[in-house]
Amino acid sequence: MNRFRKSTFLYLGLSCVLASFVLAGPLALADDWPQWRGLNRDGVWNESGVVGAFSTPQLKPVWRAEIANGYSGPTVADGRVYVTDRVTEPTERERVHAFDAATGEPLWTHDYACSYKGVSYPDGPRASVTIANGRAYSVGALGHVRCLDAKSGALIWHKEPGVDYEIELPIWGLTAAPLVEGGLVIAQIGGRPDACIVAWDAKTGEERWRALEDPTSYSAPIIIEQAGRRVLLCWTGANIVGLDPTSGETLWQHATEPSRIMVSIPTPVLEGEHLFLTSFYDGSFMFRLPKNELVVEEVWHRRGRNEKRTDALHSMIGTPLMQGDYVYGVDSYGQLRCLDAKTGDRIWEDLTAVPEERWATIHMVKNGEHVWMFNDRGELIISKLSPEGFEEISRTKLIEPTAGQYTATSGQSDREEDAFSVAWSHPAFANRHIFIRNDNELICASLAAE
Repeated sequence: MNRFRKSTFLYLGLSCVLASFVLAGPLALADDWPQWRGLNRDGVWNESGVVGAFSTPQLKPVWRAEIANGYSGPTVADGRVYVTDRVTEPTERERVHAFDAATGEPLWTHDYACSYKGVSYPDGPRASVTIANGRAYSVGALGHVRCLDAKSGALIWHKEPGVDYEIELPIWGLTAAPLVEGGLVIAQIGGRPDACIVAWDAKTGEERWRALEDPTSYSAPIIIEQAGRRVLLCWTGANIVGLDPTSGETLWQHATEPSRIMVSIPTPVLEGEHLFLTSFYDGSFMFRLPKNELVVEEVWHRRGRNEKRTDALHSMIGTPLMQGDYVYGVDSYGQLRCLDAKTGDRIWEDLTAVPEERWATIHMVKNGEHVWMFNDRGELIISKLSPEGFEEISRTKLIEPTAGQYTATSGQSDREEDAFSVAWSHPAFANRHIFIRNDNELICASLAAE
């Protein structure tokens, strides 16, 4: 073959490869969102090629798919979107769904009987589906655990509350998304005895270990690195605990007993050696986890007089963000705050990101120098956060809040016409798109730059 023909074939081959990427569009060469808070459960979204500002006051969905009620945020992996919901007719059932990520076409549904007895705010399941190694893992509000084939929806193994485990439910049911680590799937289920945290073989469902008699909290476990080891970090209803993920052995723990009702919902946040926790009634904890030793040290704990006269940060739902020496989060009534991480002192407060109401919520995701915020009014905000303040770059409407998740009347008015609904589910950022749900639909909108 002569030089001309070789170069021609090379040119044509490269052209075909490049054309395939172009035709694939923004879904090519991008990150998935396979579990709660993204690839590493840290609220970081690494994709490039996304918009720097919105061009319209409301994003137009690429597709919409009908679903029913629920709080669980969607997850995205291998071209499919997963979400759970609940129906009450003709019977009460929880459901796990998979949709085509590009079109919204329903791919499969797995459902099971589930009567919400003793669950306050019974809108639907709370925990996001976790996708790993071709399997989808879900935990329902009452403790139904499912391992499903991620592609077909076929049931691989399951655990039943009241049959496999006696579960001591918190008032709002189980909310913590399961975590897959080293061939195990680990969940905070509040089982008795000694089964607050349980690990099963990810393939077979055989129990490998159980740990702690603690009451369960609503906070999802994470994996960290400490002293050269993988450590399973769990915030239970009584302690912050570091466990050996292979055995469940307690490596260290520190008491965080609630002063009133347990409302530990946000995920623990780690930045360097510092670990931050926050809850609605009990304020903020800052701990130090030395890099070279398996211990935990309390740095400070600050709690205000009550839910309105707060100190530091009394977050309800949204997980805060730590950047360097500063903590950014939303307080009990929607006050976006910056704290000095060393002391807990307030640096600034902003009331424009979300309207000021009890349990006001923002989910924050970091992408490069920007922080993307989804607030409970269904708005998506591109922002920058620094010790100097909150800089709003762009804002758009994403989805309508729905009454099932929560309906409240403004603290400034008792009039029925002032009642409002919320969008409390965490969005998924994947393939330069955003996926979000309410009680009626799951939608997908493009975030790709032109």
